[in-house]
Amino acid sequence: MKPTVFLIAVLLSVVLPYKIFAQQEQEKLDLPGDNLNLYAALKLFQESETLEGFEKALNDESSQINNLDLNGDDNIDYIEVSDHIEEDIHYISLKVAVSENESQDVAVFIVRKMGDGQVEIQLVGDEELYGPDYIIEPNSETANDPGQTPNPGYKPSYRQAVPQPDVIYQVAAWPVVRFIFMPTYVVWRSPWRWNYYPPYWHPWRPSFWHYYYGYHYNLNPYYFHRYRRTVVYRYPPWRQHYYGGGIRSRSVIVVTRKQRGDYRNTYSKPSSARAGYNVSREKHPNTSGAYRRPSFDQNGRPVTNGPSYSRPGTTRPATSGPRPGNSTSPSRPGTSRPGNTNSPPSRPATRPGSGNTSRPAARPSESRPAARPGSNSRESTPRPANGNSTPRERAPR
Repeated sequence: MKPTVFLIAVLLSVVLPYKIFAQQEQEKLDLPGDNLNLYAALKLFQESETLEGFEKALNDESSQINNLDLNGDDNIDYIEVSDHIEEDIHYISLKVAVSENESQDVAVFIVRKMGDGQVEIQLVGDEELYGPDYIIEPNSETANDPGQTPNPGYKPSYRQAVPQPDVIYQVAAWPVVRFIFMPTYVVWRSPWRWNYYPPYWHPWRPSFWHYYYGYHYNLNPYYFHRYRRTVVYRYPPWRQHYYGGGIRSRSVIVVTRKQRGDYRNTYSKPSSARAGYNVSREKHPNTSGAYRRPSFDQNGRPVTNGPSYSRPGTTRPATSGPRPGNSTSPSRPGTSRPGNTNSPPSRPATRPGSGNTSRPAARPSESRPAARPGSNSRESTPRPANGNSTPRERAPR
C-alpha cells in the first residue's frame, strides 16, 4: 500500500505543475506589452538586491527580458526604474523615454508593507501596453483570502491556477524588498533619460516577437509555478494615487503607433520561435519545458501541444480588423525585426556631458547569446540604417 501512495504522490508532483502551466499559458495580446514579459520581470525583481541592480539587469541584452521598441526606431528602449513612496507603499515604475519630450509607462510594482510586517506585491502592466487589469503576483496560499476587491463587472475568461501548498513566498524576505524598507534606504530614481544613458549600455535591434515568445516559452513552467496572473487589486486605491498623483506617463507617440497597428509588424516570423526556444534551453538546461516546443496556428497564434489538459480561453483586449497603416510584410531573411519607415527621428548617438547626476556604477561586460531570431546568427556589427532611423551607438566614456 505504501509504495502505491508514494507512486501517486510522485505522479502528482510531476503532473500538477504542467496542469498549472496549461491553465495559465497566455496567447499574445496583440499589444506592445507582448515584448516585455512581466513574469520574467517579476522573477528578476525577486532575485535583485537593489533597484539600481534591477534596472541594470532589466536592460541587459543577455537577460533577454527587454524587447521593447515603443518609438519604432529599430533600437531597444532603455527602461528607467524609479521609486515613488507614499507612507508604507512603494510605487516602483518602469518607464521608457520615447522622445525628448515624451515618456511612456510600461508597468508598475505596487509594494505594500502590512501592519504585521508582511509585504504584498503586484506588478501591473500599463493599460496602453497590456490592456486593462493585467496583473502578475506571486503564488501564495493566501492569495485568495476574502476582502480583496476585484475589478467591478469584470470576469476573466481563463481559470486562475490553483496555488499548491509548497508554493509559498514570503515577499518580505526578498532582498530588494528588505532593501527598500530599510531606514537608511535612499529613494532610487533612475538618473538616465532620453539621449543620456549609462556608459556600459548600448541599444540593440529588437527580435521578432515569436523568437522572444519561444525563448520565454521554455521558462513558462517555472514562471507559472511561482507567479500567476490575476484581475484582483490587493490595494484598490493604487490607481488614484498613481494616475492621479502625476506619476504615470502616457505618450502620444505610443498611442498613435498602436492605433495605426505599427506594433503588429513585430509578429512576422513564427519560424523564429524554435530558435528562441533552443537558445533558452541551452542557457537554462534545467527548466521543465523540454517535453514540448512552441507551435502556432496559421494565424501565428500559440497553440498548446503538450499534455492533453483542457486549455481555457485567454483574456486579452479585443482587436478589430486590419488597422490603417498595417501593410502585409513579405517574408524576410535575417534575425531581427524589420525597420519601420514611419519611425520618429532616432536618438542622437552621443550623450551630453553629465552634470552632478549620480550614475550607477558600470558593470563588467557579459557575453551575449549568439543566436537571435531566425536561423542565421546575428553579427555583432551595428545594423544598417532603415528608413529614417539611425542606429545608436554607445557613446565614448
